[in-house]
Amino acid sequence: MSQPILWYFVDPMCSWCWGFAPTFEKVRDAFEDQVRIAFIMGGLRPGGKDPVTSSFRDDILHHWHEVEKTTGASFNFEAAMPEGFIYNTEIPSRAIIAVSEISPEETYPYYKSIQEAFYKDSVDITQEEHLVMFAERHGLKPGEFKESFHSDAMLEKTVEHFKKAREFGVRGFPTLILQPDEGYHLITNGYRSYDDIRLKLESALM
Repeated sequence: MSQPILWYFVDPMCSWCWGFAPTFEKVRDAFEDQVRIAFIMGGLRPGGKDPVTSSFRDDILHHWHEVEKTTGASFNFEAAMPEGFIYNTEIPSRAIIAVSEISPEETYPYYKSIQEAFYKDSVDITQEEHLVMFAERHGLKPGEFKESFHSDAMLEKTVEHFKKAREFGVRGFPTLILQPDEGYHLITNGYRSYDDIRLKLESALM
């Protein structure tokens, strides 16, 4: 029997995914011998072109405060999303997928680095120079990363990730779906505690 797949649907600019990161890492470490994790960029807000409005920013920060209160995650509220910021999650998602193609073992560390930079340090991770900088920090060659990031193949792979999320019926992030040999088990759609997820995974894996 093949090892079950634990599909992990996320977005680097999803605040609940940021708050969920420590829980996911506990799940990963506890079940690494029982499941194979497939890391999928879900496409929270791909293709945005217009700068965020003050009302949109207020709405987003309201969610961030909820995440902080629920999970204890840290945010830089004052410097977040300055004037002119365009909320387009396709760009950092494509960067993560590019890293996964070049250096698979750096996929999650890179994701976590740019996610932390966005929420804690107010780094605009929709800007290529920042994505290249973090790729270099994770051992990738800047030229190789940029070539992959801008390639037609990477654009297509990013669309495939977003399509996969729709095929699974994913409507929110983070989402964990277990796929054993047959069928699927929704483990969580949205933030849940580690104990809740552990119990559901243990039951589904029996």
